[in-house]
Amino acid sequence: MEKAVKVLAISGSLRQKSSNTALMHAIIGLAQENIVFTVYNGLGDLPHFNPDLDIDDGPESVHVLRTRLNEADAVLICTPEYGNGVPGALKNALDWLVSSGQFMNKPTAVVTASPTPMGGDKAHDSILLTLNMINAKIVEAGTMMIPHINLKLNKEGFITDALTETGLRSLLESLVEAST
Repeated sequence: MEKAVKVLAISGSLRQKSSNTALMHAIIGLAQENIVFTVYNGLGDLPHFNPDLDIDDGPESVHVLRTRLNEADAVLICTPEYGNGVPGALKNALDWLVSSGQFMNKPTAVVTASPTPMGGDKAHDSILLTLNMINAKIVEAGTMMIPHINLKLNKEGFITDALTETGLRSLLESLVEAST
């Protein structure tokens, strides 16, 4: 039997009915049986990054995030674009990880989805810069921008666009391959 790959899934949106959170769950639904997902829902619990607080394990909510990352073989991030950039809560979480090393060589896939025709290109480029700076291992074929997400995901949270689904399945396969 294949060893299970443990993936930490993070949505960059705090919005309850976020299309990116729905997309993250849809991607989880596409996964093969050998992938075990843990969804991280603590972005809103993290304090604003402050190096003065980043001692020992840091605040409890930061310790939880770091522990989840340590336990994961890989990471999947689904994020929208806010104000031409990465949502503040997600950027804050990444700031808490700059000096701790949890992303060091961690296979990571990034999906940026937006209702706009550009697919969140500014946020996509920005998060990749940050992840590269903290030495995440961005998986080859592990990034994807999805424009017009509202036309590719139905109200029940299922992917309705065959091309998008195929691309996401390929992204997952690449993430698993990089994790084993």
